[in-house]
Order: sequence, then structure tokens, then C-alpha cells
Amino acid sequence: MSRRKKQSYENLEISAYAAEGKSIGKLEDGKVLFVENAIPGDIVHVRVVKDKKSWAEAKITALVAPSPNRIPAFCSHFGVCGGCKWQMLPYELQIQYKQQQVIDQLTRIGQLSLPPVLPILGSPIQTYYRNKIEFTFSKHRYRTTEELKLANDTPFELEPAMGFHAPGLFDKVVPLDQCYLQAEPTNTLLTALKNYCKEQQLEFYDFKAQAGWLRNIIIRITRTNELLVNVIFKHDQEAARIKLLDFIIATVPNITSLHYTINPKVNDTIYDMPVITYYGKGFIEETLERFKFKISPKSFFQTNTYQAENLYKVVKAFANLSGSETVYDLYCGTGSIGIFLSDKAKNIVGIEAVEDAILDAKENAAWNKLSNCHFYTGDTAKLINEAFFEKNGFPDVIITDPPRAGMHPALIDQLLQIKSPKIVYVSCNPATQARDLQSLTTLYKIEKVQPVDMFPHTHHIENVVLLSLIA
Repeated sequence: MSRRKKQSYENLEISAYAAEGKSIGKLEDGKVLFVENAIPGDIVHVRVVKDKKSWAEAKITALVAPSPNRIPAFCSHFGVCGGCKWQMLPYELQIQYKQQQVIDQLTRIGQLSLPPVLPILGSPIQTYYRNKIEFTFSKHRYRTTEELKLANDTPFELEPAMGFHAPGLFDKVVPLDQCYLQAEPTNTLLTALKNYCKEQQLEFYDFKAQAGWLRNIIIRITRTNELLVNVIFKHDQEAARIKLLDFIIATVPNITSLHYTINPKVNDTIYDMPVITYYGKGFIEETLERFKFKISPKSFFQTNTYQAENLYKVVKAFANLSGSETVYDLYCGTGSIGIFLSDKAKNIVGIEAVEDAILDAKENAAWNKLSNCHFYTGDTAKLINEAFFEKNGFPDVIITDPPRAGMHPALIDQLLQIKSPKIVYVSCNPATQARDLQSLTTLYKIEKVQPVDMFPHTHHIENVVLLSLIA
């Protein structure tokens, strides 16, 4: 039973999982509350942060009685840093809720008729699964609500921090002692750098003042035991930079590739900035099955390597290639899906709007000595025409793997005009996938649906759908 008082509710029972990491509690009048960091079975006190007529969003102010399914979080930063938000939920329940999320979004948003959804593929590794991680240096450490209350309006001394941005705050960073997202030597480097920067009194970046020196560090590791590090500075201080980079080499002597980037801009994006190789060969190498991939500092690559391999196996199984097909790989990025399918196809045609990604795709194809992979930079909706078909062949299968926003309506219209016999739609956002499928199913039938969990302890979920042209 819940009791309403000044936009707060007491003893609210969490009855179900909703989506996007939120769970549901219902009031006596039927109003629905979407609550963060709660799981079904919890009894909680909550405070409303967003109020609408028939629903509201709320945050927990007190956990009165935990759900029987709650388990202790494995990370000391749980609930503060904003990552791994589902640590309190057993992994078997996490993937159960993710499977239901896919079904709910496809049926409710897309109003789609589905075949039996295949059992979700859980990640074989639930901690230390990321091959890429980025830590931020900030002049301002994040303070918890409890710390602020204890301070009693007393100003804090300035304290820098190295870690992740606090949720919803661009200028403050949660300091990390240990992170369970990426395997060693990441935590060794994290600890060593924090101590070194403190000893050397190095200036961290001030996001509000847009001043300071150290901004970010990006760490990438591979299953081939290679390590790439890129340190991002606001401006160059040559002597201090050389000393810091040499310290990283001394701390991690088996480092494969060390880089630095000078980013004087307001935003953190470095894709339009030159990256300078300080030490090593300038890239690292990863494998997916027998295929090799070159990963440079700005390359895109699926961040869970083991599960990326399983995801691509699903795509290959859905495509069901015999060796005679021409496959169009839309939003192809650095070409990983197309290359993974290349040994079963006659011809792979990859299209991507980002030119640097296409350069990587061409290099990856050359690395693997593939002559049947062809990659093009451009807008798919504008690029594909009769002349393009004459040069590359008509697509027997289309693979599409758009960003979270889904496919552009112009591309969907074009796919409906092309009428390829088969489409395999890979999505990192089932909600936008549902919207796109609603349009595509005017000419296509959904044959198979396969959820794949790429990011344990988060609400994110990948989903693969096979569509066949209705005769």
C-alpha cells in the first residue's frame, strides 16, 4: 500500500520491470511510477522527479524491504558512478528481463506479430568484458548527497578526480579505485596514474572553465594480448607530456601502442583531431574467428569481443548464405560484419557515411586478403541507384546495423523499393527497431528474432531480426 505526501510515496511495492533500467510501481488510483534502481519485489520510499497525469518518474529515497531476488553489488562504486546499474540483480534475471523488453517493445511500439522469440544469448563473461574504456580527469570530484548533507553548507576544498562522469553531470567525475568493466592492466594503470598525477601535481581539466591540461585516457585491449592507450590533453606541455607517457610505458612495459591527442575544443570528441603515435606500431590487432582486424585509436569495434563473435554468428546463420549471394552491409562501420560473412558470400558491398571507418574497412579486407569485399563512403539512400546495382550486383541479402536512432525514413523507403529477398536487421535499440520494422513489414515477414546481451549489468540489449520478402 502506498501513501501520497508532497510528491513522495511511502511503502511502494515494485511489481514489474518496465524498460531502460526502470521498474514499475502502481498507486491506488492506478497511476504508474517508473522507478530507477529498483527491482520487482522491492518495497521502497520514493520521490517524484517527473510528474505526468497518468504516470511519473521517481527515485528511491529509502529501501524499506529488499526483493528476495536482490543480491549484494560486487563494486564499491555501485549506485554512484552510473555504470553497471543492475549489479543487484542476478544475471539470469537480467537476461530474462531483457528478453521481455525486446518482446514488449516489438509488440507494443511496433504492433508487430512475432514468431516465437529465440532464447536470449547471454554474455559468457559478465565482468571485465569491455575491450575499450575511457576515464576522465576532472578538477572537480563528485560529491554524494550524504557528503553534501554532512558538509552543512561548508565549501569543499577543490579535489581532482579520475574516473567516470557522474550521471547527468558534465563537469564532475566519480573517482574510481577499481573498475570491473575491463581486465588488467587497466586497474593497475588507473591506480598508478592517480598516484603519479597527485605526486606531480598535474592539472586536471575544468569542464566549466574549459581550462586545465589532462582531459581523458582511452584504453583498448584485445584477446591477442595487445594494449593501446591514447592520452588526451587540452594543450601541449612537451616536457610534462613526455614524462607522463614514459611513466605509462614503465608502468605497463608490454604496451603495444601509445598515443596522445591535443584537443583544445570544448567537446571531448577526438574523431576530427589528429592522433600522434608516441610509442609502438600505431595500432593493435584483434580476431573474430579466423579474421583479423586492425584497431587504431579512432576505430570503431564492438566493445564486447567475445559476444560480438556470437552476435555475428547469429547474423551469419540468419543470412544462411550458400556462397553465391551478393550481400549489402549498410551502416557497415569498419566492415566487421561483412568481413565475418565474406567466406560464405560471392560479394560483400559495405556502405558507411564515415570516411575514416571505410578506410579501416578497406584495410581490414586487405589484411585478410579478401577480394570479394568492396566498401563505399556515402549516404545509402543517395548512393544506391541503377548504376550502383550494375557495378556491384543486386543484393540477395541486406544487412543493416544502424545507430540507436534507427534507420532514416528515406532509407526505409528505399529498401521497400529495392525489395531484396532477405533483410537481417541488427539493432542496439529495440524501440527504434520496432518503429522501423512496422514500416518494413508492409512488404516483409518477420521470420526470426534473436536477442543478444552485449552489456551485462546494464539495460542495453542487441536484437537481430530476420525478414523475408512476402511473395
